[in-house]
Amino acid sequence: MVLYVPAGLFAIEPAADHPGGYIPLLKGKRVAMVVNHSSTFRDSIHLVDYLLSRDINVVKIFAPEHGYLGKAGAGESISDGKDERRNIDVVSLYGNKKKPSASDLDDIDVVLFDIQDVGVRFYTYISTLTYVMDRAGEVGVPVLVLDRPNPHRHYVDGPVLDTSKFKSFVGLHPVPVIYGLSIGEYAQMVNGERWIKHPCSLHVVYCRNFQQGEIYELPIPPSPNLPNQNAIRLYPSLCFFEGTKVSVGRGTNLPFQQFGAPWFPEGDHYFTPQANEGAPNPKFKGERCRGFNLTAFAETFIDQEPRLYIGWLIAAFQAFPGNKDAFFTNFFDLLAGTDKLRKDILNGVDETKIRQSWLPDIQAYMSIRNKYVYYK
Repeated sequence: MVLYVPAGLFAIEPAADHPGGYIPLLKGKRVAMVVNHSSTFRDSIHLVDYLLSRDINVVKIFAPEHGYLGKAGAGESISDGKDERRNIDVVSLYGNKKKPSASDLDDIDVVLFDIQDVGVRFYTYISTLTYVMDRAGEVGVPVLVLDRPNPHRHYVDGPVLDTSKFKSFVGLHPVPVIYGLSIGEYAQMVNGERWIKHPCSLHVVYCRNFQQGEIYELPIPPSPNLPNQNAIRLYPSLCFFEGTKVSVGRGTNLPFQQFGAPWFPEGDHYFTPQANEGAPNPKFKGERCRGFNLTAFAETFIDQEPRLYIGWLIAAFQAFPGNKDAFFTNFFDLLAGTDKLRKDILNGVDETKIRQSWLPDIQAYMSIRNKYVYYK
């Protein structure tokens, strides 16, 4: 007899919350941790402190984009340092280098990765994971990934990245923008498909009570400009504006929940970006922007019809005054993973046809993805 358990009946437990799955693998080892502010044990204690309390020998911390404390702005360089309170060296993977050196792993027996991801290709934590896995595989150090639920795991959408032309730190692999895997499943795919030169010895500790199709609301904001669930819902669609002459509200109290620009000819919403901790130099700093507040849309519609919304992008492009080519920056194609989306918009292809053009590549990706799905 098969017992069906409705999604949400039991509380989802990230892997870090059931230590029996990983503490035995760390005992007596020299451990390096790839962590940030989201790396917690039961949302109450940082995982570094929890492991130290269990007499695990944590000797090094690797810091991703936004830093070990998760406060640096997008693209802001992170320096090496030291956690003075814990007396642990902190090595930046978002400064002079994005990949650990071989010498960084000389005194390490195992690398533990535990960071809350959002399941979007250009969110750079999966690139950090990839580089860590590759270097660990090269020098023979095993990698232990503690899985966390992906808030966008319940759907797959967007153009698949063309790795021959548009590979970068905001996109390393031939996957859609929204790839529908947890970070543990993703790690297995990167290793299994040999998308790194040196596949590593990989062990994933999976979440409990997380099921296919279940929507997970993050208890801790994963980065400074994704402060709530609405921003996380809108992020995959609005991030394309980062490669255009439109602001997504960095430097305001609604980042990734609005869009606009000083030149915008329509909209009933206004905002003025200012420098803050998560956006030290926001687009259109000090300039009054006109546009749209998408908070109500995020709360009402996105979970009912989850997909990548590019209608806002097309409408903003059509409203842009002057030379249409100037609407896009060089960063746009790296975010899209292709130049086809930009060219289609320039050529006036409608949203339906653009979305249909993604389907063959998405279907090919799904045949790969399905080999690594753990949560049924």
